[in-house]
Amino acid sequence: MIPFLWRTATTGVTLWLTTLLIPGSLKFDWGTATATWQKVGIVAIVAVIFGVVNAFIKPFVQVLSIPFYILTLGLFGIIINAFMLWIVSWFTQKVTHWGLVVNNFWWSAIWAAIIVAIVGMVVSAVADAVAK
Repeated sequence: MIPFLWRTATTGVTLWLTTLLIPGSLKFDWGTATATWQKVGIVAIVAVIFGVVNAFIKPFVQVLSIPFYILTLGLFGIIINAFMLWIVSWFTQKVTHWGLVVNNFWWSAIWAAIIVAIVGMVVSAVADAVAK
């Protein structure tokens, strides 16, 4: 249970920091939430949804896109990660009417996917250093 909570917390921090780094392209829609604890809860729920999407949908998409991975020497992974962010955005907006918002797929999601990867590495490194 602790590894799941730790992974969810680092994913949530990563997504939140990414929204601060690219404010126009990626943001959180808080809905009617005004209190800080409500906003933290929204970030945590979005992080769980992002984890579920990455665990169940991403492997199928990766297998189906193997030729594109080969053709682009792995750079197609950025497109796949952007697509996962877009799926999370679409799901949270349609189901809950709050959550992650990606303005448009092409540049917003692509840049967000790159920043999420970089920030995720930094947050994970810091979190692992603090845990030890």
